[in-house]
Amino acid sequence: MEQQYLGIDIGGTNVKMGIVDVKDGRISNFYSHDTASWRESGRFIERLGDAIALELKEYPEVKKVGIGVPGLITRDRSTLIEITAIPEINGIKIVPDLKKRFPGHDFYLENDANAAALGEYYFGEEDVPEDYIFITLGTGIGGAAIIDKKVFKGGGGNAMEPGHIPSRNGRVLERNIGKKELLELAEEMRAAYTGETLLPADGSISTTGLVAAASEGDELAKEIFREVGYMLGDGLVAMIRILDITTILIGGGLSASFDYIMPSVQERLSNWLTPYYVKTLNVKRATLANDAGLLGAASLCFE
Repeated sequence: MEQQYLGIDIGGTNVKMGIVDVKDGRISNFYSHDTASWRESGRFIERLGDAIALELKEYPEVKKVGIGVPGLITRDRSTLIEITAIPEINGIKIVPDLKKRFPGHDFYLENDANAAALGEYYFGEEDVPEDYIFITLGTGIGGAAIIDKKVFKGGGGNAMEPGHIPSRNGRVLERNIGKKELLELAEEMRAAYTGETLLPADGSISTTGLVAAASEGDELAKEIFREVGYMLGDGLVAMIRILDITTILIGGGLSASFDYIMPSVQERLSNWLTPYYVKTLNVKRATLANDAGLLGAASLCFE
C-alpha cells in the first residue's frame, strides 16, 4: 500500500488539498484556494488540474487522488451531476478528464459528506465499527451511511440525504435545524421568553452564544437545544429502523452543541426504538473536525 494520498475537498467557498499520510492522517503541503476566482475564470476544472499538478510534482510518488464534492454524482463516481454551489461544473466527467491529464494516476470521486463519513473510519481518533450512520450539522444537514466499510450509494448513487426527510412544521429537517433555521428558532423563543436569560433580545443571537449560554446553565438556551434534539432524534429513529445501524456519529460546524442536544435525542430514540436497537445504540461526536473533508477525500483511496 502507498504511504501517501492526495486529498481534495471542493467546497462552495474554498478548494482545499493536501498530501495525507496513510498511517497517521498527518497533512502536509496544504493548499487552499478561493472557489470564486476559479469559477469566474470559466476554467474551474483546468485550474483544479493545475493545482493538482503542483502537488504531484512535489510528491511524484503519490499515485492516488481522492476528491470530495458538495453535491450529486453518478453512481459510477465519474461525473458531476448537480453541484449546487458550483453549477458551472455540472455534467463534467471529472474523473475521465483528470485521468487523461494525469495518466498513471487513479482518481476517486465522492460526495463530501460520504467522504467525511468514511474518513472517520480510517483517520478518526476513536475506533468505529464497519457499519455506522454519519450526520453533519451545519448550514444544512448532511449525512452518510457506511456499511461494510463502504459508502452506501443507494439505487441511483446518491442515497442518505437526511436533511431532506420530512420533519415538523411542514418542512424538511434541515429547514428546521440548519444553522439559519436554528437561529430563527432561537429568536422566536427569545421573544416569547419572560424569564432571566443570557441570550440578547436585539436579534443578535449566534450559535457560539447559544452554546456559551447553555454551558452556563441558561434555561432558555438549553430549551432551544432540546427542541433541536427532538427533531434530530425523530429523524435518526427513521434512519436506524431503515438501515438497522445503531452507531451514529455527529459532526459538522454545529456539533459543538452535541452535549446540549443529546438528552432530547436520547429521549426520542428511547421512546421509539425497541430494546433490540437500544441495547447496542451508540451516539457520539465525530472527531475529525475541520480536517474531515480533506481526510475524508484521502480515505477514498483505500477503496
